[in-house]
Amino acid sequence: MTPRLHTPETVKTVVLSAGDFHFGGGHTRISTLLGSCVSITLWHPRKRIGGMCHYMMTERSRAPDVALDGRYASEAFELFLQHVAAAGTRPSEYQAKLFGGANMFTGGKSSSMDIGPRNIDYGRRLLAAQNIALMAEHVAGSGRRKLHFDLWSGDVWLAFPEGAGAEIRSSHGG
Repeated sequence: MTPRLHTPETVKTVVLSAGDFHFGGGHTRISTLLGSCVSITLWHPRKRIGGMCHYMMTERSRAPDVALDGRYASEAFELFLQHVAAAGTRPSEYQAKLFGGANMFTGGKSSSMDIGPRNIDYGRRLLAAQNIALMAEHVAGSGRRKLHFDLWSGDVWLAFPEGAGAEIRSSHGG
């Protein structure tokens, strides 16, 4: 069977800014640009649905009547869980990839402004708590990352043009 090609005319592109979230399927590509922020992609290989979040910080104190805010990892992940349930699926059926968390501030290796490592660790813990397989990650280091996530295939395309020192892991031996 020949794979179905997707041309720019048939692909819907959704661009996420910091704090944004998208979940869907079909011929959708989700794109974003990361620095110290982190993106998690979730993909259901059988249903070919999934999403991406782009969070800036780990969590905040939130009253129950306040809307979820995708700028915070805990709340972006809650948005994921709501969409996973609405799709009639379970979190453990998804595959995850984790990106970002760069050190965007020069000066010292470690500081109270080192947001990236906290965002990375928090994302890993959220995934582990829901038994979601972390298939790959490209995190830490320095520099911007541009991501494109194709919902029809689960592929994530990454550009890291001026980056250095990233931690790269893959469940396929990388």
